[in-house]
Amino acid sequence: MAKRGMNREMMKQIQQLQARIAQAQKQLEETVVEASAGGGAVKVVMNAQPQIISISVEPEVVDPNDVPMLQDLIVVAINEALEKARRSQAQQMAGLTGGLGIPGL
Repeated sequence: MAKRGMNREMMKQIQQLQARIAQAQKQLEETVVEASAGGGAVKVVMNAQPQIISISVEPEVVDPNDVPMLQDLIVVAINEALEKARRSQAQQMAGLTGGLGIPGL
């Protein structure tokens, strides 16, 4: 009988974890981060899943004679946005299993 009660408790904890995960995934979709490079010449907006929402480039930074510089600015802005998204993920996922007492999680 004790084993059956333990199984029910474990199932309840798993269901709670699934609900928390679903909520965290929704929050990651809704969390928006922005990063820029070149003094704001290139801006990247993404959610914390991470998925890029938009990239904007100021016209004055578009120089056909210096495409590598523009490419570098885009890479810097994307990498900064990804780092912000990762930090947001870590914050939202921290403690996701806290208090549930599920072994191994």
